[in-house]
Parts: sequence; C-alpha cells; structure tokens
Amino acid sequence: MDEKRNLELQELDYETLQEQRTDELSELLESREMKKLQLKMEELNEFDVAEFLTEIRDKRMPMVFRLLSKEKAAEVFSHLEPPEQERIINSITDSELAGIVEEMYVDDAVDMMEELPANVVKRVMRTATPETRAIINQYLHYPENSAGSIMTSEFVDLKKYMSVKESFARIRRIGEDKETIYVCFVTDAARKLEGVVTVKDLLLADPDTEVGELMDRNVVFATTTEDQESVSEKISDYDLLAIPVVDKEGRLVGLVTVDDIIDVMEQETTEDIEKMAGMMPSDKPYSRTGILEIWKNRVPWLLFLMISATFTSVILTHFEDMLAVQAALVAFIPMLMGTGGNSGAQASTAVIRSLSLGDTEPKDVLPVMWKELRVAFLCGLTLSAVNFVKMLLLDGMLLGNDEITIAVAATVSISILFIVMFAKVVGSMLPIAAEKIGVDPAVMANPLISTLTDAVSLLIYIHIARIILHI
Repeated sequence: MDEKRNLELQELDYETLQEQRTDELSELLESREMKKLQLKMEELNEFDVAEFLTEIRDKRMPMVFRLLSKEKAAEVFSHLEPPEQERIINSITDSELAGIVEEMYVDDAVDMMEELPANVVKRVMRTATPETRAIINQYLHYPENSAGSIMTSEFVDLKKYMSVKESFARIRRIGEDKETIYVCFVTDAARKLEGVVTVKDLLLADPDTEVGELMDRNVVFATTTEDQESVSEKISDYDLLAIPVVDKEGRLVGLVTVDDIIDVMEQETTEDIEKMAGMMPSDKPYSRTGILEIWKNRVPWLLFLMISATFTSVILTHFEDMLAVQAALVAFIPMLMGTGGNSGAQASTAVIRSLSLGDTEPKDVLPVMWKELRVAFLCGLTLSAVNFVKMLLLDGMLLGNDEITIAVAATVSISILFIVMFAKVVGSMLPIAAEKIGVDPAVMANPLISTLTDAVSLLIYIHIARIILHI
C-alpha cells in the first residue's frame, strides 16, 4: 500500500499535491469533521495551512485557526497576510493573542506590527509581555529597510572556551526557540563577536575540542543601520545561511537569516520593476493596494512624461513645413521613435541589472560605453538593412507606394542606425550616472529614456532627411 502511495506521489508535481491537500481540508471542513481537520492541519507545513485559511472567505476562518496548537498557530500566523491576521486578532481572546505573539519569532512579530492598523497594534502590544514589548519597540526604532529592522534576536551564541560536548548541551537547552541552530556565533563576555562555527563543524569534531579551535574568525557581518539590500548581497556573495548583525560597539545583537533575505530580494526587485515602469514604489501587494494609492503612485510619472513629451510636439511643429514636402517621411516617425525607445530600454535594463549585481561599477563607464557602442552599431546596421529591403519591396513595389524611393528608404534606414546607436549609449550611461551621484539607477529607466530618445530621434531623422533629400 505504501509503495503504491509513493508511486502516486512521484507521478504528481508539487502544485497538484498541494491542490489535493487543500481540497481534502475543504471537504473535511464542509463535512464538519473538525477533529480530522485538526489532525490533518497539524501534519501539514505551516505555509500550506496558511494558504488554506486564506481561501476561507467567511466567518469560519478564525474558528478553523483556533483548532491549531499554540506552536503551530504561531507558525501559521506569521505566514498569513495582514488582512487575515487582523481578522484572527479580532476574533480571539487576549490570552490567545498573547500566546501567539510569544511563540512568534521577533522579526515576524515586527513585520506584523508594521502592516497592521494602529488600533490592532495597540492591542497586540498590550497583550505581549514586557520583555517582548521592549524587544519589539527596539526593532521598530531601527531605520526602515535596515539590517536592524529585519534581524531576529533568537540565535545560539557560544564561548570559545566551551568544548564541543558543552556546546551541544547548550544548543539542546536553548535551541528549540531559536530561528536557526545550524550556524552558531561565538562571543566574548561583553557579547562582542569573535567567530562563527557551524553545527557540521561541531558534529565532525572530537567532543573535547574547544570551540575556539574550530571557529572561523574571519566573520562576514552586518551593522544594525546597514541597508537591507547590502545585507542581501553579502548573503548571496558568501553563500551564507545567516549573517550576524552587530551594533556600533561590535556587540552581537541579532542575525538575518536567508529566508528573510528572500523576502528582501522580492521586495527590492518589485521596487525596481515599479520604478523602471514609471511608478512610485509601493510597499503593498497589488491585490491589497487601493485605487487612490495606485493613482498616487502612477500619476506623478505620467504627468512628467506627458509634459516632457511636448518637446516632441515642438520639434514636429517646427519642421512641419519641411515634412509636408516629403509626406512619406511622416509615416515612419512612430517606427523610428519606437525603435529608439526599445533600444535604449534594452541597454538600460542590462546595465541596471549589472549594477545591482555588483558586476559593473561607475568607474567602468568607458568600457560599458565602448561595448554598447559596438553592440549598437551591429544592431543598427542589421535593422537598417532589413528596413531598407522592406521599404523597397513591401512598401514600394507590393503596396505600390510611389513616394517610397531609394532616397527615402536610405533616409529612414540611415536614421535607424544613428538612432539605435544614440539610444543604446544613452540607455547605458544614464543608470551609471545615477549610480555615481547616488540616485537609484532604476529611476533613470525606460520611461525617461524613451522620452529623451523620442525627441533626439526626430532631430536625427530630420537632419538626415535634409542631407539626403535636400529639403
């Protein structure tokens, strides 16, 4: 029977299995088999239980949550979104709420406080113990998006004079309530960070060996005020499970674990995408952001881009008489402007990504410019050749447009070459310039580059037309 079950599991992917588990829980809820539902939820991963609770849209959700044990409830609660957390808080007693808060890891509790309404936060803080309340208040006073604001104070610390046997005894005694025990930090009597040792190091060592002989003294650490994106880069660069956080005196005050950094990376990536799309970044998911807030995030950039686009109108108006002489040229303006914007966006996206990964620095401006210039020439030459053939065969011969002459096709094609070269160079230079002056490179992104290249593309087009067509 077990072999058959294992074969069935192998044939299914994880998403299908998750759907089956959710359906099973839903059937137990609908049939009111609460005892079976409770046992089943205790067996599942806390994230899966949280997903199931989120799908319960009616008043039964808090009731189902209360079936969980205290330890499981705290783990599930930390995976719920703020609206679901608020619903549960409003439906449970102060003693139940206190139990959840005390079981939660401090960093998860702090994240919850930052998202919930003020009246709910007051109730949570009122039910917490004085010790927990003091720790949460301390975390809330760290700068937003700093290492101190995302760290946890639940870690295992050892002394270098401890033996391996004594270290394991301490881990067993205090490790149950810690967020991670796989990495242990070594501190002195003043809590200053001295080294780091992994459980693997301890397991493979002789029981009488002292921690000081095993620990790595070259510790990668973060400070409480360090930006969370910098902490993310350190964990990624050094392949860490956790990074210690020290205060300005070098005392160990917490650690940031890799699961917290995954959330940070998601947040930072979302912020960059929103900036590159011409939106003010939001700290809420799209599904929980109100219409007015979305409007406030989007309209400033739209206003800026609309007003800046008037430069294009001014150029067209100024050269209106000249374009009227060769009316065929007007039809290709949208294509030229679009090609310029797309070319600049490609270059800026690649450079912004390279800057964020630390692969490129502002001092690399000349190598980047030279590389993009060569890439732009090859791309522009390819687009120009294809466009020249396309205009003569499709627009001129097949569609019978007599205004498409070799001179007109050459004007448009040569314009493409210079427009692509300009757009790619500018698209690569603006993010580097932003990084140099301390501005987020994502701000110098697609919308701004498109606006700039639109105006310059027209000027390039018109001047090449003057030279070739003598207008």
